[in-house]
Amino acid sequence: MAVRHYRAFLHRGDDGAFGVVFPEFPGCVTCGDTASAALEAAAEAIALHVEDMEAIAEPADISAPVPDWCDPPDMVALVPLEVPGRSVRVQVTMDEGLLARIDMAAKAGGMSRSAFLAESARARLSA
Repeated sequence: MAVRHYRAFLHRGDDGAFGVVFPEFPGCVTCGDTASAALEAAAEAIALHVEDMEAIAEPADISAPVPDWCDPPDMVALVPLEVPGRSVRVQVTMDEGLLARIDMAAKAGGMSRSAFLAESARARLSA
């Protein structure tokens, strides 16, 4: 997977907490009690926001102008996003009992075997 870095605009509220918006993804927002917490939440928010998008916007340069719809930020940070590449067919070998359990779990989750295995691998690799 390729990694792109998107601008995250942080706005400090009167209570000291931080809200985050993404200029390239209007409607994708999150927050945190501290700037660090807000940025951690931002990485998860942007990943969830683009999950079902077919086309993902290219990141703008960090010095690009602030869009009209957005207030000038108190801080700007770059948040990484793993962008999926093209799907590749692979052949794997595993125990038939394990494969049956994978198929049952995938079906229960409403996904294909491939989607289940990919999601499981992502979870394991990010741990």
